[in-house]
Amino acid sequence: MMPFLNVFRRIGGAFDVDDQGIRFWHPGGTLRAIALETDVHPGFMTDWQQPLVVALTQTRGLSIIHETVYENRLGFTDALVRAGAQIQTYRECLGGSPCRFGRANFQHSAVISGPTPLRAGEITVPDLRGGFSYLIAALAADGRSTVHGIDLIYRGYERFSDKLDALGAAYKMP
Repeated sequence: MMPFLNVFRRIGGAFDVDDQGIRFWHPGGTLRAIALETDVHPGFMTDWQQPLVVALTQTRGLSIIHETVYENRLGFTDALVRAGAQIQTYRECLGGSPCRFGRANFQHSAVISGPTPLRAGEITVPDLRGGFSYLIAALAADGRSTVHGIDLIYRGYERFSDKLDALGAAYKMP
């Protein structure tokens, strides 16, 4: 978890770690844009990239994500763009080094411009990680969102309702 925690701190976030888990928050001030490449352990894992992209929509400036592990991991950004995020995806390697996708036709780099307010809307959970990111975006958005397929998230995250309650989220299960 240290690579994720260090990146979260670098953009201006804060966290506490205790026996119950990790509590994240924004201590105030401007969130900072970053450039980041995903990697296998012990690097910044690709599974952490999707929730981070949501956070980067709220940073000041241009952030760059270069996905080097999974060829189709940035497909979830389309729904964030519909919610108001300013994200452009690219086939080129925008990181510090070329990766195995550099000569392929995969959108594997993204530039996120922020901060941008996110709008509420209808969201369909495509998969566990993308869906979790959509839920984070819905919680950050102005207005009321409807999230379909949330059962995928409940199967993948322990005590998820308790976590939503702790955030003060208003929700209704189908």
